[in-house]
Amino acid sequence: MGKFLSDFKEFAMKGNIIDMAVGVIIGGAFGKIVSSLVNDIIMPVISVITGGEGYKNLKSIVQEAVKDDNGNVITEEVAVNYGIFIQNIVDFIIIALSIFIALRVIMKFKKKEEAAPAAPPAPSAEETLLTEIRDLLKKDIDSKK
Repeated sequence: MGKFLSDFKEFAMKGNIIDMAVGVIIGGAFGKIVSSLVNDIIMPVISVITGGEGYKNLKSIVQEAVKDDNGNVITEEVAVNYGIFIQNIVDFIIIALSIFIALRVIMKFKKKEEAAPAAPPAPSAEETLLTEIRDLLKKDIDSKK
């Protein structure tokens, strides 16, 4: 059991797993933002342009609702709600486009970082001293020849 727990801990603490978890959390929040953009901004404008109530209410009724004499629903209507499907497609396209743009920006930053290599670090005091000793020894050997 101890080996299992240590293996699991090693697996869970790998960088990729933590990055993935952060990505899922940010993705969920991003999905809410995009859904709000579509539901609250884009679809109302489209419904004004098309003269309807919006895509959410678009449906094809397969079977009408059955009501009694008092207007109470006995059997619910059966309908294909294609308006909600259209809205989900718009959500998906906006999310995919946003992720594509974000990845392109990230890749441009990575290319800039790769193109400009970092300057080598300055030699430490110890390295400078060793270099001087090496040069003195070389000079001493050359002078004895």
